[in-house]
Amino acid sequence: MLKTKRKSKKSKKSKKQSSPEKPALSLKEELALKRKAMQARKEFTSLTSKLVGGGIFLGMVLFFVGGIKLAVPGALGIIVLTLCYKYPTYALFAFVIYVPFAGTVVYWLGGSPIMQLAKDAFFIPMAIALWQTCKKQRKPFIVPVSLKTPFWIILGSCLVTLLLINGQQQLGAAGEVPIGVGILGLKVLLGYFPLVSCIYYLIRDEREFWILSRLQVVLILICGVLGIIQYALLTVGICKGTVGVEGDALFKASLDARCYFGGALLYTPEQGVIRLPGTFVAPWQWAWFLISGTFFTFASIFSDKSILWRIISLPALALVFINAVISGQRIALALVPAWFVLLLILTGQFANFKKFIPVIGGFAIILLIAMAANPTLVQERIDSFVGRWNASPPQDFIIQQFEESWKSVDESPFGGGLGRATNSARILGSTRLIETYYPKVMYEVGIVGLIAWIIFVSGITFIAFKTYRKIKDRNLRTYASSMWVFILFISYNTYYYPLDVDPVSVYYWLCIGMLFKLSIIDKEANDINKKNPLNHTKKSLKNKRVSTATTR
Repeated sequence: MLKTKRKSKKSKKSKKQSSPEKPALSLKEELALKRKAMQARKEFTSLTSKLVGGGIFLGMVLFFVGGIKLAVPGALGIIVLTLCYKYPTYALFAFVIYVPFAGTVVYWLGGSPIMQLAKDAFFIPMAIALWQTCKKQRKPFIVPVSLKTPFWIILGSCLVTLLLINGQQQLGAAGEVPIGVGILGLKVLLGYFPLVSCIYYLIRDEREFWILSRLQVVLILICGVLGIIQYALLTVGICKGTVGVEGDALFKASLDARCYFGGALLYTPEQGVIRLPGTFVAPWQWAWFLISGTFFTFASIFSDKSILWRIISLPALALVFINAVISGQRIALALVPAWFVLLLILTGQFANFKKFIPVIGGFAIILLIAMAANPTLVQERIDSFVGRWNASPPQDFIIQQFEESWKSVDESPFGGGLGRATNSARILGSTRLIETYYPKVMYEVGIVGLIAWIIFVSGITFIAFKTYRKIKDRNLRTYASSMWVFILFISYNTYYYPLDVDPVSVYYWLCIGMLFKLSIIDKEANDINKKNPLNHTKKSLKNKRVSTATTR
């Protein structure tokens, strides 16, 4: 008994000696910190109360001018814009939270076209505040600095097209605004590039990085559950789906069939056609959310330093798989399992095969149960995918779109005008529907702009690859490699145009920023470990225990 007490005392002493001693704050310093925190709370309360009062007044004025559809966005807009400018770090997290629910919020608030730009109320003031801070502190806004040259090349090419092509169209415009179309097209193409800098500067340390990562997992969990609920409501008849229509309308998603969450959907099971939007505006945006979710959940499962969050990420990935089946989206059904397998190989995780036996076994059981419970549904999805592939092979479709775009711009190396193939710009002028990304870019900015875009995304991909390969921490490196695979995939993907719309238009730049931030976090940790070698040894042993925990 005496020996055990001595041992426990020794262990406590050793723990105290090994842990770095924090310098004790003097009474004066503690009081100063308390005063600072109290002042910040008072400032926030005062600002919020003023904004709420101003928002209510503005909302009342706008209500008499344009009704409730204008009053609500106006009142909320003034509050959100000011708070996001004042508190950019919180704005970043609010922006990330809002993205997957944007489609639901838009239609809950009346479906006003202004609400389609609501997420920019979080993003734009945050980016402006960061830019001003970087200017004051003489820090580069474009990070890493090696991205400057590729960025200026693509921006210069776009501005030439905007001035020469859209400007010329503006001179003879009748009933449209070609310059406005071009500005919207530029915003869609490069508008969220500053998000890279926002992640780089506003995520201050490793703790905040893991908060952001885990937030993504929680959002995927919530959206996945809502997707299953939406399917269940349609199945049992609480939501009617696509009814009372004939002909081609039986095969088109419609807002009239909307079911609580998200936007337009298509549900005619008697015709073998289901297209669910989840929490997004359109079904195919939901498909790309599920595809993106595969990368985030995979990274968390095999990289998070907390065993608890690795376990939580497993059902998140399972929900992604289940929704890929029930959503009716062929591209999600094909790419979600395909990218899961490719991630195992490309990130080097497949070499540790024993680690994945419980994970793969768990997924196999879940999928087998789901398939056994809904054999007809699974067969319909497979038949739909095979039928679509045979009717219109993707490679033939892409080649056809390239040929059509080339014929349209063969006389102009600077394209047919920025935004002329961007759906969101159609409110300001005529646009053309081009369903593949690189032909769409070529149609808008010509062969010169297409080459500039390839240089830009190739520069990002190459610099990101070099950056993640330098990361020494095993967990951080695995996470960064998952982000790099997503960057590689989206950079050169030309089937459809995910980079034009949510959520990929945000997640692409988000992943780039997260990868570059990981290199800074790793570098800072290495510098600390050089000063304290004992701490480095303990940390490496802890990481090893966490990474092998799934084998037990």
